[in-house]
Amino acid sequence: MHRILKELSYLLQYRSTPESAKPVLFQVRDYLQTHFAHLQYRSFKQMGLPIGSGMVESTCKWLIQQRFKGVGMRWSQAGFNHLLHLRLAWANHRFDALFANHSFAPTLYSPNH
Repeated sequence: MHRILKELSYLLQYRSTPESAKPVLFQVRDYLQTHFAHLQYRSFKQMGLPIGSGMVESTCKWLIQQRFKGVGMRWSQAGFNHLLHLRLAWANHRFDALFANHSFAPTLYSPNH
């Protein structure tokens, strides 16, 4: 990574580098410098950490798409967001905590009468 940053700095100093390319080179260099700690893929791999997005994509498919994209299912944005919170609480074993502060005492009221 250091070699790439050094090369970008050289390119920015060359007279032969077109002026039109310099803003992009500055942007790339600044991005790499800012996110240097997040881009240590070789070290992450040596530590056994996942560096791909496959695990996250698989989880999204299992957790969200499988439940909310069934045949004929249609959701409003608000309805989807409400159900998503319930689904995530269920998957994270926090479903009961969502309703810990609510009393569910039975009442004599019936919506059918």
